[in-house]
Amino acid sequence: MPSITPSYLYTFVALIAVSTLLVFSFIAYVDVLRFSSEIGQLTNLMDRVASKGTELLMLTMTTNATSEASIQMPTAIGSKHYWLKICSDSSRTWLEGGFGNKPVEGTELRVYLPNEASATGSYIGGYGAAYLKCYVSAGVPHIQLTSLNGSGWIEV
Repeated sequence: MPSITPSYLYTFVALIAVSTLLVFSFIAYVDVLRFSSEIGQLTNLMDRVASKGTELLMLTMTTNATSEASIQMPTAIGSKHYWLKICSDSSRTWLEGGFGNKPVEGTELRVYLPNEASATGSYIGGYGAAYLKCYVSAGVPHIQLTSLNGSGWIEV
């Protein structure tokens, strides 16, 4: 039986090391691509909700009537749960979004709505449609974001 020389053994170990490095670098590259795609899908979803919210605010302010809309939402983005939260301060109204099961304060993903309004509510992915309700109270427009499933309202 022929014996394996040490140079063949060293070459085999080097090939295994290089192969392992290549596999892990490809895995990391795929993860980065997947995450950037999921971020893009979340921002598109946030743009859609903010657009509908702006439309409802304009309609409410023009007609001085309550307006409502439901938006069909995906249960998850990729394999991740997501959330949306609508917020306001004295000068701006914005929609925040992120990944996870609970809304977190101060996220980097924000879409600003052009109107000043009092905004409250949140939506967590997987709970049916998002429901937006706009109304005027004491001259101030209000917008609420809640979840709506097939059996009724879900306050999140």
